[in-house]
Amino acid sequence: MYNDPRKPLREYLESSRKPGVSQQYAVVPRSLAEGMPIPWQQQMAQLMHEFHQVYAHLDWPEYRVVPSRRERLVDLDEDQLAEVGCFVEIDVDGEMVYRERNGKRIEDPESQTVLVSCLDPIPSQHENANQDTPPRGIPMQQSPGWS
Repeated sequence: MYNDPRKPLREYLESSRKPGVSQQYAVVPRSLAEGMPIPWQQQMAQLMHEFHQVYAHLDWPEYRVVPSRRERLVDLDEDQLAEVGCFVEIDVDGEMVYRERNGKRIEDPESQTVLVSCLDPIPSQHENANQDTPPRGIPMQQSPGWS
């Protein structure tokens, strides 16, 4: 399936844009993981157990994951601009000038996009994320009364 058998996870994560994956992190929402079919949870729990056994000796920081979305710089309000380290001011000609926190002018702010925090669109108590979309190869059992 992957060209380099020594780096299959890297190839998978970099093969195309995937939800929850950035250059530095692969995030799995806990509510979705806990809503997976039991066989998947068992496999995931075993992999996580082995992963933590191997890397438990590292000095792990505590990670803070913030749901975010890409927005155009010019569409942000003052609070969002502050969050990304920018501000806007009106120059002597009455034009809006966008600047970085250090005062450096941002050229062509209309074409700049930044990550801004947003409300998490994934429900925290996700009963069964896959109830309508069974994984391939696992037949979905019909309940009485379903057609």
